[in-house]
Amino acid sequence: MEAIVDVDYVVVGAGAMGMAFVDALTTAADDVSVAIVDRRHGAGGHWLDAYGFVRLHQASAFYGVASTLLGGGRLQDDGPERGLHERASAAEVSEYYARVLARLVRSGRVAFHGRSEYLGDRRFVSLLSGARFHAPRARVVDARYLSPDIPLLTPPPFAVEDGADVVAVNDLVRLAEAPGHYVIVGAGKTATDTCVWLLQNGVGANAITWVRPRDPWLLNRAVVQPDPAIFLGMAADTMAAAAAASDPDDVFLRMEDAGIMLRFDPAVTPTMAKTPTLATWELDLVRTIDDVVRRGHVQSVGRGRLTFADGDVHVPADSLVVHCAAEGLKYPGLRPIWTPEAITPQPVRVGFPCYGAALSGYVEATRGDDAEKNRVCRPSPYSDTPADWATMQTIGGDASLAMSKETDLRAWSNTTSLNPARVAPERADDPAVLAAAARFKENIGAGRARLARFAGIA
Repeated sequence: MEAIVDVDYVVVGAGAMGMAFVDALTTAADDVSVAIVDRRHGAGGHWLDAYGFVRLHQASAFYGVASTLLGGGRLQDDGPERGLHERASAAEVSEYYARVLARLVRSGRVAFHGRSEYLGDRRFVSLLSGARFHAPRARVVDARYLSPDIPLLTPPPFAVEDGADVVAVNDLVRLAEAPGHYVIVGAGKTATDTCVWLLQNGVGANAITWVRPRDPWLLNRAVVQPDPAIFLGMAADTMAAAAAASDPDDVFLRMEDAGIMLRFDPAVTPTMAKTPTLATWELDLVRTIDDVVRRGHVQSVGRGRLTFADGDVHVPADSLVVHCAAEGLKYPGLRPIWTPEAITPQPVRVGFPCYGAALSGYVEATRGDDAEKNRVCRPSPYSDTPADWATMQTIGGDASLAMSKETDLRAWSNTTSLNPARVAPERADDPAVLAAAARFKENIGAGRARLARFAGIA
């Protein structure tokens, strides 16, 4: 038997994208009903399984749902990031989503079905009771499309031989005794966080081997802040760098000169451009690690040995290998956000998925025709390489332009801190903001044209 759930929407996934969509939808339309279905017990997605020392990589204000600020919008007043906006811990993010979900449920228009599996065709089943449900008239919102993999729930992407000691990054906070050596596998932000945390907690740089299949470009956190003068200034400098560049790698080198991009080793040109944010104090710490292995992806690990396609690398026999190599960003390809099968929230402005999902929820609430919705709310891809980054900037910039031509979308976007380009009314006449906006306007045409050429987009 199936219980009938009479709702307007079934939202599959209570992570950042699903929650941002539901919050914006139900705020803008007071006559809709929603069932949220998620395999986890609560809202927050992968944050419920995050490693214990993780923090948001960006300012808290850029993350969460449109109606509720994450954190207090405060500047840090001590520590190495003094003067930068606060960044929430995993516990703070999880508690925030629990509060948002409780508020949505209290409204009487949202029901949460945790520990439930979506089966397709608007059907889902409880993983606890086995009860089955069907929402026959609901529109499906697939908020899982870009869900990240995390090391805790993803096997290592290499073979583990007998005698090798391998753990997911989450297990570091539960070690009963210190290993003689650490081998960190991964080139992304999780691996970087792990190295920073170990070094902060007294592990010597000479006790760490870092396996980096590719070196990454990273955004300098100091220039990605919820301050319009800073953010628009960074955007202006980015377009100026693009306008003067000869190829995608040159764009990044010019952005590095402008203080926008960072890299681990000045002697190595990165080939990865997922561009997570990093602070310069973190960069200084990880640069103390000299034992960096750049031999591509690990194929297998054994006791005292790492095997690559071109041979073995020997490490101390008492090494603990830390798996940080899950696929955090997904590249399934762009699809229209609105199709007959489902609504699929995606980023609509470069690099800010919560804003994209929230804007999609607002558009769903305020427009009736799917073709019109897709016209004003276009998806933007993630990037993997410098060439991909040029494509992301071009498509994302065009998506932002389409949205900004709609008076109501522009006004709504300026009400939420999720929009990194938001200019609060009290800052509208700020000379620093006006100067940054003028520089951006001066450089956007030539910068966009050069990036489009690099991307092969007319």
